[in-house]
Amino acid sequence: MGGQAKGKKKSKPKKKDNRPNRESGIVGLTPQERMKVRMHEKAKKKTAEKYSVQQLLEKTEECMDTFDFEMAGLFCQRALDVESDNLQALDMLGHICSELGNTQKAKEAFLRAVELSPDEGHSKYMYLGQIHTGQEAVDYYTKGIQVLLSALEKQSQTTQAQAGAAAPPDKDPQLPTAKDVCIAYCSIAEIYLADLCMEEGAADKCRGFIERALQYHYDNPEALQLMASYLFSTERNEEGKEYLLKSVGLWLPAQKQSAASSSTEEDTQNEVPPYESRITTAKLLLECEEYEMAVDVLEDLLEEDDEVVQVWYLSGWVCYLQLEKAKEQQEREGREVAEEETEEWKALKEAARTYLTNAKKLYSKLRCDDQPMLEHVEQLLGELGGEMEGEEGDPVLDDDYEPCSDEEEDDADAPMEH
Repeated sequence: MGGQAKGKKKSKPKKKDNRPNRESGIVGLTPQERMKVRMHEKAKKKTAEKYSVQQLLEKTEECMDTFDFEMAGLFCQRALDVESDNLQALDMLGHICSELGNTQKAKEAFLRAVELSPDEGHSKYMYLGQIHTGQEAVDYYTKGIQVLLSALEKQSQTTQAQAGAAAPPDKDPQLPTAKDVCIAYCSIAEIYLADLCMEEGAADKCRGFIERALQYHYDNPEALQLMASYLFSTERNEEGKEYLLKSVGLWLPAQKQSAASSSTEEDTQNEVPPYESRITTAKLLLECEEYEMAVDVLEDLLEEDDEVVQVWYLSGWVCYLQLEKAKEQQEREGREVAEEETEEWKALKEAARTYLTNAKKLYSKLRCDDQPMLEHVEQLLGELGGEMEGEEGDPVLDDDYEPCSDEEEDDADAPMEH
């Protein structure tokens, strides 16, 4: 009897120890936390009964299309509650979390997707490359390129098999393209231009990856601009300028024409490089003294998003450089300053002060941390006569200014992020 009683006593704690594993780690939680866990489990069950995973992912995609990433995350998480290893859901969650700034959670989602499907889906590797540095980033991009090339080979075989069909199917925009391979090679080249620039043979590797990028997409503006950056860094400025002008020529004229006609043609927009890339374009144009073209790029950037401190700073700097160049030319020619020149110089000076004043105010308001940029802004303002005074009708921002909403696009003086 004693032995049997003792045995029963042992069996009870064993059953109790196993229970928390089924209830997602309830041991050690407060009563309120345990209640939340149980409510979550009940909600998961209810979701599974009411919606299929596919329906939840469709709702996720709808929210992503309207940039409602918070709601998209809720739908996506519900889908993963029902089917934790759904690759589409993991990929979506990774991108949603990256948009919301939750890098760690995005990384976890993509790494889980890599674990489940290492040889399909290149985008997870591209993201993991973005959030890592140095050789680790190169390794992720390299694996992503392998997956891309494999997918392109399969597409090519499928296309050949369908070549005899009377009406070939429409091309799926979600399928990988040669442009994707080009951008991936550019990403590796940028690492050798920055993080790994001190590695032995870094310059040769950088150029080699850019050349591979151009093999897959020979007229890609970002690849051409990257080659320009590489050539400027190796002091081959004239050759670099040729690549830069070719890059800008592929998209800026079409963008200006589209803006003049109030057109929003999708093809034009697809050819325009990303915002950050165009900031680099403006810097390179300043470096090779293509000031008017730099102004065109910066004006479009401000119109598209007037909440970036660096764009206001560069806009002020290009006006300053134009002013200095005009003065130098007049001195070289050894002639008197014409009245028309005086007015032009005054306009350039006031424009530079206005742009730089906005940059400084917004730098402070948004608590940016680029000290060299702030020092340069202050230096330029010192040479130009100080900050502009905010008056009625003046574009300089006042201290109480609040960011404008999407419905207030006409207000061009919203605070900016750096």
